[in-house]
Amino acid sequence: MTSTTTLPIAMPAEHRERLLRLARQVSFPSGARLFEEGRHADRFWIIRTGTVVLDIRLPGRRNAVIESLGHGELLGWSWHFPPYQWHLGAEALSPVRAWEFDAAESCREYSSSGRGGSHAQQPSHRK
Repeated sequence: MTSTTTLPIAMPAEHRERLLRLARQVSFPSGARLFEEGRHADRFWIIRTGTVVLDIRLPGRRNAVIESLGHGELLGWSWHFPPYQWHLGAEALSPVRAWEFDAAESCREYSSSGRGGSHAQQPSHRK
């Protein structure tokens, strides 16, 4: 998931501005859990500063870190795919500042603009 191009830069300016109007600025201290594997997924983030690690549960052991994300990267794709649960957990490795987005609100906004395409169709059970 790590890339050399950050999400806000890769988006056309019009789409970036529209998306960022839906954002809420949030921060997480080092060690904070952003979400847990298996729980309901209903939001996503664009990381502004800091590092977030993605991990997977290992019964009887510490969670195994499988990826790290940083500046400009998108965190949280699970809201987009059935069964709409986090497939991994996420923890702030360092203090993190991010833009947080409500997935349902983002889908409604892009669906109403006619630019969301089929991925903006939100099943009623996801609300």
